[in-house]
Amino acid sequence: MGLDATTVGSSTVERGIRERMKATGADSVEKYWNLVCSSAVELQELVESVVVPETWFFRDNHAFTALGKLVREEWSTRNPAGVVRLLSVPCSTGEEPYSLAICLHGSGMSRFIIDAVDISERALTRAKAAVFGRNSFRGAGLEFQNNYFEKNANGYELTAGIRCRVNFERGNLIEETFGATRQKYDFIFCRNLLIYFDAATQKRAFAKLKQMLTDDGVLFVGPSEGAVAVSHGFVSTKLPSSFAFRKSGGKLTLTGEERIKDKPERKASALSKPPTSTGKMTTVRPPTPKPGIETPEPEIDLSLARRSADAGKLEDATQICLAHLRRKGASAEAYYLLGLVQDACNAKEEARELYRKAVYLQPDHYDALIHLSLLTASLGDANGARALQHRAERAKQNVK
Repeated sequence: MGLDATTVGSSTVERGIRERMKATGADSVEKYWNLVCSSAVELQELVESVVVPETWFFRDNHAFTALGKLVREEWSTRNPAGVVRLLSVPCSTGEEPYSLAICLHGSGMSRFIIDAVDISERALTRAKAAVFGRNSFRGAGLEFQNNYFEKNANGYELTAGIRCRVNFERGNLIEETFGATRQKYDFIFCRNLLIYFDAATQKRAFAKLKQMLTDDGVLFVGPSEGAVAVSHGFVSTKLPSSFAFRKSGGKLTLTGEERIKDKPERKASALSKPPTSTGKMTTVRPPTPKPGIETPEPEIDLSLARRSADAGKLEDATQICLAHLRRKGASAEAYYLLGLVQDACNAKEEARELYRKAVYLQPDHYDALIHLSLLTASLGDANGARALQHRAERAKQNVK
């Protein structure tokens, strides 16, 4: 699958194996291992036991707002008679690709093709049935539910006009042949998956995504994956809170009046250098003011820091966070964002210390726990990573 066991929870994997051993009558791990290696059917059953779908309609709604804007103001201008192509991977039980279809339909767009891919056959079966329970509709802004769904005894059934716009298929993003014969996509949604890959698998995944994306195309990732996208050569579209990126060298613009030159947003600074051998966190120290010269205090808006990090402006994000800490005191979110910056620069020890500070101040900070778990695993502490993953899972459940 490509998933790092420490990020999905080793106990989840172990539980899945035990369940399948019991179901198949395998009385030892070795016997079950041999069965999995020789049976594609059993391997799929094990995958199904490990995958836990977690999605809902219009999850992280800013991404869909950005999609509508980009299609109306940019894509349609360049391709007045064309068909926009979109990919949702992984698509889980269908809420994301159906949200894409509803978004485009609501924007007056009729010429679109949506491919939706997932590794889970069970998830795809549920997606194709297009009948959803209450858990698929969360938060505010649920007006679309009345327009596109009909209530029946089994739940809320999606109208046929939207259901037929999505093509579902099984696949695995990191398989060697995935995407090789596909026509390129204008927009790819690959959200909340990449964070569960180790560094080597992330590299393979981003190579695939670049291969499948048009030169002017846009990749949407999850809120915790923006820094990872930047570190793999993507550039932010600068659309607020959308976590939408284009390939370096692309030509996508953000308004119909101007074209933004595509160039890396990262500035040459100490942040782009590898960590020093001393292990001291020198990369996030503010500059020392020169005598007699007043240095203006940077902004302290952490949402601006997040957008700066999202855009690859790592030095700007750092200065905002440091100014916030000076003026407002200790802040879990500021330390977390500083950790993301160090993470993007591959300064692992510095990043881990910053994530620890964030978790100390806010023990249920899910994103900090997840990133700390990943870093801890990459530094060779599997048990510590596993414990952090469990804490993140509990924090996520408490939010619900």
